[in-house]
Amino acid sequence: MDQLTSPARPTIRREQEMKFGTQITASGVRFRLWAPQCQTVGLKIIGAGTLPMQATERGWFELEVPGAGAGTRYLFVIDGELEVPDPASRFQPEDVDGPSEVVDPLAYEWRDRGWRGRPWEETVFYQLHIGTFTEQGTFLSTIDKLDYLVDLGITAIQLLPLGDFKGRWNWGYDGAMLFAPDSSYGRPEDLKALVDAAHARGLMIFLDVIYNHFGPKGNYLPAYAPVMTEKHKTPWGAALNYDDEGSPTVRDLVFANVRFWLNEYRFDGLRLDAVHAIEDSGPKHLLQELAEQTRAATDGRYIHLVQENSKNQARWFRRQADGTTRLYDAQWNDDVHHCLHVAATGESFWYYENYAGRTELLGRSLAEGYAYQGEVTPHEGEPKGEPSGFLPSTAFVAFIQNHDQIGNRPFGERIGQLVPAAVTRVLAAIYLLSPQIPMVFMGEEWDSKRPFLFFTDVGEDLAEAIRKGRREEMRHMIGDSEPDRLPPDPMAEETFRACKLDWSEPDEAQTGSHLALYRSLLALRNQEIVPRLRGLQGHAGRYEILGDKAVRVSWTLGDGSSLVLSANLGSEPVGGLDLDAHPHLWVEGRAGGDTLQPWSAVFDLHAAPGQGTSAG
Repeated sequence: MDQLTSPARPTIRREQEMKFGTQITASGVRFRLWAPQCQTVGLKIIGAGTLPMQATERGWFELEVPGAGAGTRYLFVIDGELEVPDPASRFQPEDVDGPSEVVDPLAYEWRDRGWRGRPWEETVFYQLHIGTFTEQGTFLSTIDKLDYLVDLGITAIQLLPLGDFKGRWNWGYDGAMLFAPDSSYGRPEDLKALVDAAHARGLMIFLDVIYNHFGPKGNYLPAYAPVMTEKHKTPWGAALNYDDEGSPTVRDLVFANVRFWLNEYRFDGLRLDAVHAIEDSGPKHLLQELAEQTRAATDGRYIHLVQENSKNQARWFRRQADGTTRLYDAQWNDDVHHCLHVAATGESFWYYENYAGRTELLGRSLAEGYAYQGEVTPHEGEPKGEPSGFLPSTAFVAFIQNHDQIGNRPFGERIGQLVPAAVTRVLAAIYLLSPQIPMVFMGEEWDSKRPFLFFTDVGEDLAEAIRKGRREEMRHMIGDSEPDRLPPDPMAEETFRACKLDWSEPDEAQTGSHLALYRSLLALRNQEIVPRLRGLQGHAGRYEILGDKAVRVSWTLGDGSSLVLSANLGSEPVGGLDLDAHPHLWVEGRAGGDTLQPWSAVFDLHAAPGQGTSAG
C-alpha cells in the first residue's frame, strides 16, 4: 500500500509560529502588521467591514478577531486609504493585489514522520519549473512524475521560486509575497502534498528563494515600512534594507521565511538566488546570520543551503574540522557550465569571452571548483573569485543547463540544439560523473527540444518596457545576418505554453536512447561514486591538459580511492587518451584499500546513447 495512504503510518500536523502574519487562536484569528511609517491601520474583513487595529510598540499593529478562521479573507487599510494584502500572507487566491486568505497550517496531516532527509553527498538535483514541467502546471500534477524521477536516479528536486507573483505565468523571480505559494500552481495544502509525496519516495525537495529584491508588482511594503534602502543599489534598484534604520525587523522577516519553508512546508533545503546582490555592511552579514540561525534551529533532519553567487566567494563553504558544513553546503558552479559550453559550442560572446580558448580553465573548474580564483576576467575587466582548491568538490553544483543559461538566450535553445548529439552526451557524462553535485534541468535527460524562454505576465503597463529591454539585452546573441529577428514576446501566453515539456518525447526512439544514457550514468554515479564521497577533502583534484579541448582530471575520494576522468571535446583524436574516438569519455575508479575493487566504464558516445557502455 502507498506510504501516503497507509492507515498504519501515523500523521503529524505542523505550524511555524512567527510574529508576522496571522495565527489561529482558540477563539478566532490574531492579525499582526509591522507598519512603522503609518499612523493608523485598519483590518478589512471581506464581507464584514473594517475594524481598527491597536498600535503597539516598535511600529506593530495587531487585533484578534473572534469568529474568524481558516478561509477568512482580509486586507490591511493603511492610514484610511491604501488597501494592501498581508506581506506574510500564506495564500493569495486572487493574486498579489487581492485579499489574503487565512490558512490553518495545522489542517494538513503530514505522513512523513521519521523523514530525516539525506546526506549532502547523495544529492542529484533535478531543477524544474512547476508551471511548465507538466501540461497542467500544478503541484498535484507534479506528484504524478515523482516515480519517473526516482527511476531516473534523481535524489533531490529543486523548484524554481514559488512566492506569489503578479499575473498568470512567471519564472518566479518577480515574486512579491515571500510566504504565499503562487495560486496558479494550487493551494498550500497541494504544495505540502507534493513535499510529502517526495519524501515518501526518498526524494529531497529544495526551494529557490529570493532575498535580494521584490518583483515590480504587488510589493506594498515600502508604503508603510522601511524595507528598502537607497544606501545600496542593485540591478533592480534600491536594495533590501539589511543594515539601515529599521533593518532588524526586515532581517527577522527573512529569517522567519527561511524557517517557514523548512519547518511548515518541510523543504529539505533552500537555494538562495543571486546572493552577490545582497548588500549588508553591518557587523554580521545577513548570509552568515541566516545560515547560523538555520543550523541552530534544525530538528535533527539534514538541512542543506545552496548559493548562487557570481562573486565566487569560497569563504561561505568552508567545512568544519570533522568535514561537516558550517554555513553553506555549496554554490552553483557557473564556471563549469561556461567552460563546458564554450568548449562544445565555440561561442565567445557575452561572459563566454572569459572562457574562449581556455582549456586549462575547464580542467581547473572540474578539479578545484572556480575557474577564476582572483584573476582579472577579459569581459568584465575586474578580478573575480577566490582560491577554492581547499574546498571539497561537493561544495559545487555542476550542470550543463539550467533556467538561466537556456532562458537567457533569445530563443531559449537547449544545448542539444546547438551541438551534435555525441557532444551533448560527453558533456552529460563529464558533469554527472564528477564528484561535484550534479543538477539536471527538466527534460534534459531525454534531450528535449522544447525551449525554455523568458516569460512573464506582470501587466500591460510594463509590457513594452520589458519587450524593449529583452531585445536590447539579447541583441548580441542574434546573428548579423538576421538582425531584425526578434525573440518571442515574453508577455505572450504562447511563449509560456511553448516551454511546457512534451512528455511524449521520451517515448520516441532517439530521446528514449538519450534517456537510457542518463539512467546508466546516474546508476554508475549512485553505485560507484556517491558511496565514496563521504569525507571528501579539499585539495583532492588534479588536472592536466592533453590537447585542444581535451583534459584528464583525477580526484582522491573520501575513502582513499581515486576517480579519473579523461575527456575530449575537440573535433580530432588526441594521443595519450584511452580511446581514439572523439568526442569521448573514459572514467575509472582505482581502489584505495584491499576491500575495494577497481572499476572502469567506457562510454562510446558515437553509438546510440545507452549502448556501447561497459563497466567492470
